[in-house]
Amino acid sequence: MTSIIRTLHDIDHKFRIFPMLILCNNLTPCGSTLPIATGVLKHTIMKKTIQFLALFATLAMFSQAGHIMQGVGAINMSMGGAATGQPLDISGALLWNPAAISHFDGTVLKADVGLFFSSPELRSTVPVFNSEGQPTGEFFSGITEDDRGLSPMPALALVWGKNGSPHTFGVSAFGISGFGVTFPENNLNPINASQSMGGFGRIESDYGVFQFGVTWSYQIAEGLSIAIQPNFNWAMLELMPNPTANPTLAGYPSTNKASAIGFGAQAGLFYESNEGFSFGLSYKSQQNFQEFEFENTYLDGQTSSNTLDLDYPAIYSAGIGYSIGDFDIAFDFRYVDYENTNGFSESGWTDTGSVAGFGWKNIQILSTGLQFRGIDKLPLRIGYTYSSNPIDESVAFFNVPATAIIENAFQFGMSYKVSEQLQFDGVFHYATSNGDTSGPLLNPMFIQNYPPYGAIPGSSVSYEMTTSMVMLGASYSFNTVKE
Repeated sequence: MTSIIRTLHDIDHKFRIFPMLILCNNLTPCGSTLPIATGVLKHTIMKKTIQFLALFATLAMFSQAGHIMQGVGAINMSMGGAATGQPLDISGALLWNPAAISHFDGTVLKADVGLFFSSPELRSTVPVFNSEGQPTGEFFSGITEDDRGLSPMPALALVWGKNGSPHTFGVSAFGISGFGVTFPENNLNPINASQSMGGFGRIESDYGVFQFGVTWSYQIAEGLSIAIQPNFNWAMLELMPNPTANPTLAGYPSTNKASAIGFGAQAGLFYESNEGFSFGLSYKSQQNFQEFEFENTYLDGQTSSNTLDLDYPAIYSAGIGYSIGDFDIAFDFRYVDYENTNGFSESGWTDTGSVAGFGWKNIQILSTGLQFRGIDKLPLRIGYTYSSNPIDESVAFFNVPATAIIENAFQFGMSYKVSEQLQFDGVFHYATSNGDTSGPLLNPMFIQNYPPYGAIPGSSVSYEMTTSMVMLGASYSFNTVKE
């Protein structure tokens, strides 16, 4: 703790980047004069507080890297992501329960592409102090909207099996996690105020995880299959700024686009009866990545490097399905283990003032969907997904804006069967965070009086968002049927 205070105190005295951090615990100055608010903001916002806010706004990028995509492909998405016990297409089966590909006959090829749009809003509030370092009772607040635009979501899958064989094979290439946040400079919001006014200005990042899987499923008895699926992953991450790097006299740096390779596996069990009932179990191991190696550039032109160990969490899935008449019903439950995942299990500050980790809790995901096949060549689907929030108020600051936090998602989809071999699919998705993810600003200088992370009285940061997506896909079944 002493080393954190000493490091940031030295930075402040030389460059006065973060005036808030040199306040004593009783909110009086500690060897430095705090500026008085003037100009457009009407009050000079503490530079240290604002830049800390700006720096950790980029942690939304990390938050979404760890969050689980609710589904893959137009059919699985339209069922709310439920496929562990009711596989309606090969993409959903390969993602959530590889044993379920035994359900499909012959050779099937499926391709999908979606356009994803999010509309996050970033809010921040900081207390205003007078020239003597005393709170005035006034606050400065603002809102910034994201202006990133559309992001693509691709998916490609192939399943095949020989006639009369209990073996079924599959390959898949999915974008399982991806995001981008762009918050433009905004002098009416403390966190996005220009650098000359003590803010960080523009905040931007890119992240994506691409997964390639090879699947073998074996039917051990009538209606009962098991499977194994090795996974090979590639991830890319860019941060502006990079809060995982050590701050210098110039603050925190921006990074290049860093990439990392990861490996993991998935195993599944699937059973379907002749009465329309089916169920499945699946375990996807933690996807372990190499460390991201960042090449950092500070505002004064100096450079440095640092690494980040950020993995993809293990997922436990269970699902049931029931088909009767023209209806197919699916329900999945997932348990996501963030608390044992590198990059998410840690939380708080390091001795040098960088972020140790993001402190996420384990979450539960509920997915359900209904398909109606009563219209000739035009099956209709509706789906719903619920996800709990992994972020406590105490660590919300480390995850602002948490673009990954979606609580309720709603989907409507349909398909058109051109022939027995060819089918086109589509889905519309809309989701909401159902309110803010919020908490106080955190400051290591305040830890002694406001443990464990140093919450600053009267401050807050918060984030909420909605998402929407349109996805189209096509599948083709070749004339090869397993007997």
